[in-house]
Amino acid sequence: MAVGIFDSGLGGLTVLDAAQRRLPDVEFLYFGDNARAPYGVRDAEDVFQLTNDAVHQMWARGCDLVILACNTASAAALRRMQEAGVPEGKRVLGVFVPLIEALTERQWGDNSPPREVATKHVALFATPATVASRAFQRELAFRAIGVDVEAQSCGGLVDAIEDGDMILAEALVKSHVDALLRKMPKPEAAILGCTHYPLMEEAFQAALGPDVTVFSQGNLVADSLADYLTRHPQMLGSGEGGYLTTGDASRVSTRATQFLRREITFQSA
Repeated sequence: MAVGIFDSGLGGLTVLDAAQRRLPDVEFLYFGDNARAPYGVRDAEDVFQLTNDAVHQMWARGCDLVILACNTASAAALRRMQEAGVPEGKRVLGVFVPLIEALTERQWGDNSPPREVATKHVALFATPATVASRAFQRELAFRAIGVDVEAQSCGGLVDAIEDGDMILAEALVKSHVDALLRKMPKPEAAILGCTHYPLMEEAFQAALGPDVTVFSQGNLVADSLADYLTRHPQMLGSGEGGYLTTGDASRVSTRATQFLRREITFQSA
């Protein structure tokens, strides 16, 4: 039995790692569309089609529940897939909501009207496609009022992380944070709105300063998934776990092993 975790590349491994630690008895099937990464520079229709195809492949492999561990996919494809209807007994969930619930201090599934929250000034760091979608602001508006969100598009950062160029990645983090601070000098919280970005969390925190609370997605999504599976144990699925990629399996395995600091072996999808 396996739960599916999908990402455009390697960033979703941050969610997978947290989920495996939180749910050690659950099998996971990770699918990385590395051949077409990054999604963050693609238009919304392209992202939808690629995400939709990948999720259907995972459903076909027995993953009744698929987590879109990709903010760009969550922003551009999730609502459209849900509105179109998913096959009976299947589910697809995104990664925005657990993050917003933590930011607004709401319990999982709290459907009460939006209300005032303590955090008023929020910096959002995300891919160009996620920023353009305004999906984060839309979901936030369902839960909170009076929150000022300043979004910063972090062009080039995913490519640097995927290529393993941490020197360039750190320089890009500093540049993007500086650009954000020119627009919002004193953010109270920062959202790392891409599952690649937790790999650079220390660099973001250093650039933002100690007074800014940085929210990262891995553990938050893992906790929400654990809660969901407690309430819906039938969604564990019937497929086998493992690691799939549309890219070069050997190269992706090497990069994934470096990311998680444990051996990861991908197979071609």
